[in-house]
Amino acid sequence: MKKQVPSQYKVLTIAGSDSGGGAGIQADIKTITALGGYATTVITALTAQNTLGVQSIFEIPASFVGQQIDAIVTDIGTDAVKTGMLLNKGIVDVVSLKIKEHNIKHVVVDPVMISKNKKRLLSADAVNALTSKLFPLSLVVTPNVPEAEYISGINIKTPSDAEKAAKYIHQLGPAYVLIKGGHAGKSWDMKNEGKVVDILYDGKSFEYI
Repeated sequence: MKKQVPSQYKVLTIAGSDSGGGAGIQADIKTITALGGYATTVITALTAQNTLGVQSIFEIPASFVGQQIDAIVTDIGTDAVKTGMLLNKGIVDVVSLKIKEHNIKHVVVDPVMISKNKKRLLSADAVNALTSKLFPLSLVVTPNVPEAEYISGINIKTPSDAEKAAKYIHQLGPAYVLIKGGHAGKSWDMKNEGKVVDILYDGKSFEYI
């Protein structure tokens, strides 16, 4: 029987499951589908989570994360990968290895490190693995302000601070850095349009979007 492969762009999201449906795998599936893509998933962790925050996390073994990636890529295939919460160094190592092994070029890394209620979601050694192994393989890295501060060591209060952090993160290997401005509110809105603004850096210039 002929294999049935989706005709849409296939996007593999590698992230944690959010039982509240507002983030993680669940949010990625909704977004990919809304944009007309076909979502496939690799789950790195299960969370007991709601609007109040993360109450508990159950880790998925790194070896099983690798098996999930192999199962998707060798059959359905993927046009792009988006990573979210990777939780520990073992998972970061496996994801980095599989991206290289399967020669995946379009990789978006959301360096999920801290939950809404300030719970740490990534250990220090995992952060080091993320920045040294996964960032160089990525097309774009999308930290929020607290994550950009943690990675760069720069206290971000102004757009100029964010630009400095973006330059630092860009040197770690991604083609693009998108610092999400949600935590900054509307303070980055240079046009005074009352909008939350993200800052995109391509290694040469900045764009406020």
